[in-house]
Amino acid sequence: MSALNDKEKTPYVVSSKSYAAVAINCAAKAGEWIKSKQGTVQQLNTKTSAQDLVTEVDKGAEQMIRRLILTHFPDHAILGEEGVEPGPEASAKALETALEEDYVWIIDPVDGTTNYVHGFPFYSVSIALAYQGEIILGVIYDPSRDELFIAEKGKGAYVHGNPTRVSGEAVLSDSLVATGFPIDAASNLPQNMEALQAIVPKVRNVRAGGSAALHLAYVAAGRLSAYWEIGLNAWDVAAGVLLIEESGGRVTDTNGSPYSLKVRNIAATNGAIHEELLQVLADSAG
Repeated sequence: MSALNDKEKTPYVVSSKSYAAVAINCAAKAGEWIKSKQGTVQQLNTKTSAQDLVTEVDKGAEQMIRRLILTHFPDHAILGEEGVEPGPEASAKALETALEEDYVWIIDPVDGTTNYVHGFPFYSVSIALAYQGEIILGVIYDPSRDELFIAEKGKGAYVHGNPTRVSGEAVLSDSLVATGFPIDAASNLPQNMEALQAIVPKVRNVRAGGSAALHLAYVAAGRLSAYWEIGLNAWDVAAGVLLIEESGGRVTDTNGSPYSLKVRNIAATNGAIHEELLQVLADSAG
């Protein structure tokens, strides 16, 4: 047998320079550190409202992830939640600037900070990589359950090394769906509450766990049939969007337009109930 054939039969090993390996390492190390700091938060600040919390743990985790990424890919751009001023305008500007680069890492160091502060074990580290505006890698790590979800464009999605698939519900009435409560109480919250009131009677039940990234991961893994929320940012959803798409699901904005990194109003489903969900959302908006 030739050396070439021997090489071809060698199992693929993720190298330390691969995007996936770096993302996994970042998520795992940051997640471990975040979990170790649970219950020790000393400085609690707010951003856009009293409900929009940030801690020294969020900032420290993002700095850790930034350093690790730049060690391997010093010429890549990084868009992290804690490096952006609060508010949708600042988020849009930061995203536009970041997308001027070919490779952009999109980071939410602690998605579910309010849960984290209160000791409610539903928070996550979310890391995505976009190439020329298209998400090519997504990793979401749940330190509380030691669950790591990963998707690479065209290569499928996995949790614990097992392929993830969206759920099989064919109608909304059989579905378990999730949402969140936007921090913008002036406009986004009333709009989402109208949608919630319309959806609750039409589904099996609704959950609101408080981490957009984990909700999306759960749709990908078939634990939720759908998730919708308005007023989100790229770092909340980028990794989860790829997880769902690579698991056979569908993600659009709440009007049914294709997802892009600029989309702030998300509808994510197993695909089968997507149009039905969009119709209810449209009806609730009047």
